[in-house]
Amino acid sequence: MNCLMGIDLGSTSLKAIVYDLDGNMLASGSRPTRQSRPSAEHPDWIVWEPEHIWGDTAAAIREAVAGLDDPNCIQAVAVTGMGMDGLPIDADGNWLYPMISWHDGRTAPQHQWWLETITAQRTFAIGGNPVWPINSALRILWMQQNEPELYARTDKWLLIEDFLNFMLCGRRVTDFSMASCTMLFDQRTRDWSDELCTAAGIERRILCEPLPSGTVIGKVQPAAAEATDLPVGTTVVLGGHDHLCGALPVGAFEPGKVLNITGTWECVMTASPEPVLREELLAGGMTVQAHVARGRHAIWGGNVAAGMLEWYRAQYGDAAQLQADTEGGQPWDYLMAEAEAAPVGARNAMFLPHMSGSGCPVVDERSLGALVGLSHLTTRGDILRAIIEGLDYQTLDMMAALERGLDAQLDRLIAVGGATRNAFWMQNKADVTGRPVDVPAVEEASPLGAAILAGIGVGLYENEADAYRRVFEPGVTYQPDPKRADFYRRGYEVYRQLYPATKPISQQLGELSR
Repeated sequence: MNCLMGIDLGSTSLKAIVYDLDGNMLASGSRPTRQSRPSAEHPDWIVWEPEHIWGDTAAAIREAVAGLDDPNCIQAVAVTGMGMDGLPIDADGNWLYPMISWHDGRTAPQHQWWLETITAQRTFAIGGNPVWPINSALRILWMQQNEPELYARTDKWLLIEDFLNFMLCGRRVTDFSMASCTMLFDQRTRDWSDELCTAAGIERRILCEPLPSGTVIGKVQPAAAEATDLPVGTTVVLGGHDHLCGALPVGAFEPGKVLNITGTWECVMTASPEPVLREELLAGGMTVQAHVARGRHAIWGGNVAAGMLEWYRAQYGDAAQLQADTEGGQPWDYLMAEAEAAPVGARNAMFLPHMSGSGCPVVDERSLGALVGLSHLTTRGDILRAIIEGLDYQTLDMMAALERGLDAQLDRLIAVGGATRNAFWMQNKADVTGRPVDVPAVEEASPLGAAILAGIGVGLYENEADAYRRVFEPGVTYQPDPKRADFYRRGYEVYRQLYPATKPISQQLGELSR
């Protein structure tokens, strides 16, 4: 039997999953993604140590391989994962500095310089990127200015997926979707932008050759085979950015379909045959990115999402943890039951989900989260329900910005990601957005999308459409309840006032903490 492996480098976990050609999961392995704080002088610096990323991913791969009767069934592997984080390596392949995490805000000075010198408008007109502090180009500038000796030794800057591919097969390449995350890529030519590289003072020589997703780039080398238990010579194929890979098994790579991915981050995304680089999209914090599907671009907006629920569980989930320990199940079973039991509107509690700032459609990394409308009647379940409702109002806000920027109407959502396992959250999303939410029966859409690209690369699928026909399984559709949808339609108008009302307070609090 032929099978394929997708490797997913996420902010929470590192996964390796083996699928058959019909998209059924055969074996899997996982390890937590370890953050490090390398500097006592800078406690806010957060990095991914390359030895952890490689070592823990290799362990996840070994676990997946051990679940197979014959590892030689794996015809190809491809890597997907997070976008902007990367590291420099020298000519001998030694890594020179850890990957600066997207959680790390050290590039604020470079961010400000870019906005003043190159400008957000010119950057978006070429590369489709909003100018975020986490963009790869700003990390490269930080290295230039703060570690000049290491920068001088840099042969290539590898994004995190590129690093895994390099460790597996030795090639120093990237794919179009990952190159799109750097703020140095030209969406029209699908190549590095000489204009942006020159303006930034970044040498083009350190950037990897960009190639289409689904391109065969090499074979698993003996050292990697020893570390992972993959057979020597297993084909390595270029994958791509995680949310774009997640579009493949659910058919959301075709224009007119809207993909909603909810995990640590939430993205609302649609596809286009051409890059749409309109000012309206820039104003709404949208990103235009080369797709992993050939001949496609993606237009999407995103914000941190489930991370706020994890914060709630860590701070207020002790009772649910104790209940799970004594009665069985998971803490989230009990927490979500409390939220579902709370009334619609959470007894007037409302949440602004800006605990990590906001990127879309509000573009303000300094904005802070807010919980308003509390009274002596507010319960723990109300607060959790307010957080979920706030996240879903944010989804609706991103959809509205996408509709304005594309001058189109988006009638329904295709939802994937960890949140789809929670029926209450999905129903609330349908109620708040006023649109049906389709949840296909897909296990781990992003690594399955990477596996699809691996299969396309070695000819086991003809193209994305052929793979989609093979692996797609319909699931559940959540229809909006008319009464609740009417309440949330009115509630959305209140929600939209939260950011303008709290913006000056967030700014003053930021000044106080300096």
